[in-house]
This record gives sequence, C-alpha cells and structure tokens, in this order.
Amino acid sequence: MLPCARASPMSSLILRPKRIPVSTFPPSGAASFSLSPTRASYEKTIEHLKIGRHTRVIFQGFTGKQATANAKESIAWGTRILGGVRPGHDGEHLGLPVLPSVRAAKEHLKPDATGIYVAAHQAAAAIEEAIEAEIPLIVAVAEHIPLHDILRIHSMLNTQGKSRLVGANAPGIISAIGRCRIGFQPLPTFAPGHVGIVAKSGTLSYETVASVTRAGLGQSLCIGMGGDVIAGTNFVDALKVFEHDADTEGIILVGEIGGGAEEEAAEWIKEYRRRSRNPKPIAALVGGTLAPPGRVMGHAGAWIGPGENSADSKYRILQDAGAVMVDHPSQFGRVMKGLLAKSGPDVQEIQDSATASAASGPQRRSYHTSARRPRPASHTTPFQKRGLHLNATQAADLLSQHGITVSSKPDSTTEPSRLISLTVDRSARSPAFYVSPSTESKDTNARARLVPFSYHTGPTDRTIDTVLQHTQLSSAPANTVGAVVQLLRSLWSLYTSHEAVTLSTHVSLAPYSSKVPPSSPLHITNPSLIFDDAAFRSCNRHVDLHALRDTSAHAIDAAELAAERHGIVYIKLPGGGDNPGQDSNHNIGTLVNGAGLAMNTVDALSLPSAAGPAVAANFLDTGGKATAETVARSFELLLADARVAVIFVNIFGGLTLCDMIAQGVLLAFEQLRLDDKGVPVVVRLRGTREKEGQDVIAKSGKRVWAFDDFAEAVGKCKELARGRSAGGLVG
Repeated sequence: MLPCARASPMSSLILRPKRIPVSTFPPSGAASFSLSPTRASYEKTIEHLKIGRHTRVIFQGFTGKQATANAKESIAWGTRILGGVRPGHDGEHLGLPVLPSVRAAKEHLKPDATGIYVAAHQAAAAIEEAIEAEIPLIVAVAEHIPLHDILRIHSMLNTQGKSRLVGANAPGIISAIGRCRIGFQPLPTFAPGHVGIVAKSGTLSYETVASVTRAGLGQSLCIGMGGDVIAGTNFVDALKVFEHDADTEGIILVGEIGGGAEEEAAEWIKEYRRRSRNPKPIAALVGGTLAPPGRVMGHAGAWIGPGENSADSKYRILQDAGAVMVDHPSQFGRVMKGLLAKSGPDVQEIQDSATASAASGPQRRSYHTSARRPRPASHTTPFQKRGLHLNATQAADLLSQHGITVSSKPDSTTEPSRLISLTVDRSARSPAFYVSPSTESKDTNARARLVPFSYHTGPTDRTIDTVLQHTQLSSAPANTVGAVVQLLRSLWSLYTSHEAVTLSTHVSLAPYSSKVPPSSPLHITNPSLIFDDAAFRSCNRHVDLHALRDTSAHAIDAAELAAERHGIVYIKLPGGGDNPGQDSNHNIGTLVNGAGLAMNTVDALSLPSAAGPAVAANFLDTGGKATAETVARSFELLLADARVAVIFVNIFGGLTLCDMIAQGVLLAFEQLRLDDKGVPVVVRLRGTREKEGQDVIAKSGKRVWAFDDFAEAVGKCKELARGRSAGGLVG
C-alpha cells in the first residue's frame, strides 16, 4: 500500500513570481573566465555528473586531516584518486603526487573531477581555481561559504561550458555502481543497484540510501544538491542525468523548504511523463512542513522567501506532477520496490545486483499514516530572518549613508506603494530585483516579478527599464524616474559593498504641488535589510556592521542565542502553555544531526497516531560534526523548555559517529542528573558505527529506550509523552 495523499488544500499554493528574462552576460572579453557567450553553455556540463569507475579524481586541500581520512576510505572503496593539490607545494601524500596548483594537476594528472576539502573562507578561491583550470566536475562540500562568493562563482559558471559545480554545502556525489565517491557520504550505507537519488539534505539522503539498500534495491548515482541558497546543480539537472542513465530504473527526489527547485522539478516531471512511453517511476519527499514562517531551518537556503511555496504546497505540486510522495525517507525502499514492480523492470534482478553485505537486514516496518495534520494556508510570506537583520533605525541610517532617505509614511496619498527589493534568484543563480506594483498583502506576490541580472556586470539599463515598467513608473516625470534609477543603483552598491542577502523598501510617489514642490519625488518607507552572517562568521568581513546585531531578549530568544555559541541551531516551536499537559501538545524535545533530518523529524512527529497527541516542541540541529559535548549542551536547551515531557534523539551518522552521540547522551545524564528529573529519553541511531552506539546505550543501565526503526521510536516517544502529560511515567 502506497502513502495516501496529503490533506493540503489547493488554496495554500502560491503562484511563484514570473521571472523576466533579461540579457545578463558580460561583453566579449570582459573577463578571462568568460568562455561562452550564453548561459546555455553551463547546461551542457550536466554530462559531467555521470561519474563511475572511469572518473579520475584529485583533491584540493589533499594533505589536510579531513581530506586524508576521506581519501583513504574512498581509495579503499575503489575511487580512482590520482593525487591532489597543496598550493605552492610539490611532493607526495598517501603514495600519490601533490602538486602546487590545480592547473599543474590538470596538466600532469588529467583529472575528470576535483573534490574541494578546504575551509569555507578558502573554498571560493579553490572553486575559482578549478573553474579557471577547466576541471570538468567540481565538488564543494564546505558549509558557510559567503553568499556573495557563491554569486561571484556562478557569474563565472554561467558564462562557460567546461566546468560543472556540485554544492556547495553538499555531501557530494557518489556512484555506488562505479565505486566512485567525491564527498563524505557514509560508505557502508551504499550498495550498487538501480535507484538514482538527488537530495538537498545530506542526512535525509543517507536515510534514503539506507532505506533503498535495506529493500535490496541499491543505488546507481546519488547527487547531493546541497542546502545553500544557490546550488551548482539542481533537481532538474539530476533528473536529466537519471532519464538517460541506463543504470537508473527508479528516481528519488528529496526536497525541503526554500527556493523553487521542487516546482521546477515538478514541471520537468510532467513534461517527461507526457513525452515518455514508459517513464521511470519517481518518488519524492519535502521537508519543513512545520517550519515557522521567516525562520532559517539550519541550512543556509532553508527559508521561505517572498513568493515561494511552503513544504506542503511543494508536496502537492510534486504529487500532481506524478511523483509518489512519502512522509519519511524510511518509506522509500518499500515504495520504490512497489513502483518498480509495476513499471516493468525485473525487481528480483535489481535486488540480486545489490551487494548483500551492504544490506543491514530487512526493513522492519514503514512509517505510514493515512491522516495528516494540515498546515494553515497562507498567501503571504514574510522576508526571511537570516543573518543580520537591522532594525528600522539602523536600516534608515545605513541607507542614508548610501544616499537613500527613508521617510515616514504619508498620512494620506492616493499613490500606490510599490515593492522594490534586491535579493537572490535561486533558479537563475544570480542577484535579482523582486518588484511589485503593489504592497497590498492580497496581491503583492501575485503581481511580483523577478528580474535577474549578472553579478559580474550589475544591473544593466535593460534591467532597470524592466523594473520601471513592471512597477508602472516608466511613464512618471523625468525627475521621478531619475530618483528610482538612483535608488536601484544605490541598493546595488549597498548590496555588494556590505554583502546583503535581501534589501527591501516600499516606494510611493510624493504628492506634487506647484506651490510647494516636494524635496524628493519619492517616499521610501518600510526598509528591511538583511546581511549574510557567513561573510562575518567564516571570513570576519564587515565586523562593524555585524557589531550592530541586537542580542537583547526582545530581539532573539536567549536559548537560541545560547545554542548558537555552541554551533547548534535551536528554534523553539510555538504552541500552547509552558507546562507539560497544559494547553499544548508540543511536548517532545528533538535532538537531531543535520538540518534536513531535523526538519523531517519535526514533520513526522506532527502526524497523528494511535499513541495520542504529542508533537515536537522544537527544531534542533546539532550540526554535521556533533560531539559528545554538543549533545550534552543540546540536552540543557531542551530541558529548559518546561513543555518537554520526553526527549527524542534521532541520529543518522555520516561524519557524526553514532557511538560519539551515545556517549554524549550518557554525559548529559550525568551532568544534568536526568535520572532525578525523570525525563525519559528515546534514542534512534543509524549509520556510521550504529552498532557501537547502540551497545553504549544498552550497557549504560540508564532510563533510555534505543531503537533503530524510526516508526517504533516515534511510537515510543508519543507513548511516553502521553504518559507524562497524564501525570505518570510510562516504561
């Protein structure tokens, strides 16, 4: 039986803003990296994603600790690593050559791909060096690369046809059939087979892979799209590869909130199913159903921007396109097995091709429900609260420094207020003006348009003319048009000089009087300025600007600020009162490694079940490299919320080791005296060193329930939460 349709009303769908195509490319010879005059050239590099035994790989940052450990594993697995690069050094490492530059490595080793294993503050330069050396496939795994570094990289990629980027902030790309890994995926989870997987989230992709392996199907090619604001390779790119890949019989897509890649994939799926006689079956998941509006859910790109759809809406759009939707990745193995049986391939043959040693036993039972907790429909989406968000006074002061005067809203005017915003077009992989002739909430998004342009050239005259026309200002008096043009150019100057994510203003025309001409033809109000925190945290840029951050209690929750100091992303989910069993079912504290898995855990806990009402009290992502100390600090955060009746630790180990997490749980028990507090803990461990982690828990003698099956763990959480809410302990 396949999962039932999600009860999501069609009214919750938001029509994404129309993208106005604008000529965005630099003139010939504008930069040494401009190898092709059309953006379509980058599309031709999709073929480089088809890696396998033939793929010759180098590592940048080869001699570093992470790269060394990764290279040893990958070489032992079968990946053809030829050597690597350490800037300015020649030599040998792991018995392989070390060269001083990517260009030298290209000349001597003739690689097909490079894996970039350097810190975020060095990653952009490393990617640029690989592009200039024309390496066919570039895989960037680093998190927290500044947004404007990525925008600059894509202005290079969009004008050439030699190099393809996977990432950044991605687990990488891996061919299970071809034994080629460029990334940090947990190898024991993979088995050669015939299911292609593309995912935004690393941890959700590992869960998906494990489910497919346990079902005996195995994987052909797995592509990590990554969780950044802009991805070098998106869902449609991966789908094009899977369509023509003879090794791929079924396709899985794992999405989440943020951007429109899922909707673009849905359009591609509809067209594919129309033109193909026997289309390959496609299953999908979208994380972030319960993400609070305007919040960044761990991944840099996991926020719902203006005009973007919620997770529920994306779910419905993909479902309507023909994808079979699931609620948790543990369902994928069973679902794909059923789809393949219906579509014609010999499932037994596919199962036989997967290595038995990679399977971790039969999938015991799937997490499935026929009823859903619907999310309230909304037609308006607030701008994201990401990075540094200046208050109104700070925003007005900074705009003033760039020649933009913010005025108080006119008491009365017949002139409409327009929205003029400078943000990121994730699909075009470039900056864009997001503009609407109205700021009325009921039709701002419906009438809004994205006008993308090249980061390299900045907004051209054509870009500005398009903005003027869409905001219905092109026929305004000359001094008004001049003022709008100056506003657009000043916003762009501020955007680049201070590395902004989004700059937004409302603009209306000042009433004209021949007796008392206005000091300015424009009223500029409601400024909202958001700047990239990665530029500050990774590269220590804009120190003075980020010193303006308001960390007072009214601006940011104290627990969230405390979490941040330990590298933890913690968001307290709203709902009900402050005590267990009083006015709220938000009584399960969640502790998860990985933003995508944390979002999906919150989603899954919201689904009704026989165990009774109990849902997540929070989103908590320990990060991809959680330590025992991080886990202990996470427990402190969870216990500070009086609503929490039970703690659910849900870990899928990639870089994070399950035994380390188990040790962190026991450390928390000792430091926080959990035995005395009587708060039960449910732990589910999968992935790297899962058996060792489960053994640590089993031998501890503590009040901990350990599971490897997600559905059983969720059921136990709800049972315990219901028991505590009723005033007792269940166990």
